[in-house]
Amino acid sequence: MPASKTARERARAELTREIKDEARRQLGGVGPHGLSLRAVARELGMVSSALYRYFPSRDHLLTELIIDAYNEIGEAAERADDPSAAPRDRWLRIWAATRDWAKRNPHEYSLIYGSPVPGYQAPQDTITPAGRVAQALVRVMESADLAPAMPGPPLPAELADQARKVQTALGTSIPEADLVRLMTAWTHLFGAISFELFGQYANTADPADAYFAYTAGQSAAFVGLP
Repeated sequence: MPASKTARERARAELTREIKDEARRQLGGVGPHGLSLRAVARELGMVSSALYRYFPSRDHLLTELIIDAYNEIGEAAERADDPSAAPRDRWLRIWAATRDWAKRNPHEYSLIYGSPVPGYQAPQDTITPAGRVAQALVRVMESADLAPAMPGPPLPAELADQARKVQTALGTSIPEADLVRLMTAWTHLFGAISFELFGQYANTADPADAYFAYTAGQSAAFVGLP
């Protein structure tokens, strides 16, 4: 019985993988808004009712694809990090690895950082995977003696309150003002990647290698890394 159960579990895991692989392939053609369980089942030679036993709805399948994509880009960032390296080098490695993953997986990147899918509401399950790149950057900042921020007005009360919520979510003690610097850099990271992937640098910073390397270094200085 245990061996038979293990065989069933393996078969289910393999078919689940095939379903998700086919769904990812279709993302490149129809995008997440056009993803259809019936179309996935048809390409795999399955009847729709059989596929529904694995994914009860399109939204369940989308959620699995979103979680996988967040985990993959997070793993890429974490693998690139080397805690023994200087903080600035760690930061640059994480930025480069995040960009490299996005360029290798543009459809998956678009799924998590592109336009929202109409009618889809991401569940709580996606929150932890979505924070993995940010967590990697947090660990770099926590390891460094940060330079002071540029002079300016204090954080508005609303922004300081939002920063405290992010502190709690990320489990960090980085001060609110420094955390806002991180949030700015994190937004810049994905903004630069999105501009590159979605063709917004055409006739300007295209190819974007030099620009991305430069802005990664500037962001390291902005957050105060030595």
